[in-house]
Amino acid sequence: MAKTCEICGKGKIFGNTVSFSHRRGNRTWSPNVRRIRAIVDGSPKRIYVCTRCLRSRKVKRAL
Repeated sequence: MAKTCEICGKGKIFGNTVSFSHRRGNRTWSPNVRRIRAIVDGSPKRIYVCTRCLRSRKVKRAL
């Protein structure tokens, strides 16, 4: 799941992986994003939300 969070905008970040001998290679970190049903503008929709936003209750979930 290489999507971005539709609440906070958290997305993929880039950096280097560094071995024990300090050889560097490129790598990416993906956010922990889940697809949930949430109420958007009064109607339930499926959106991508990171687990940090789910835990902090920034999203109103639809059941």
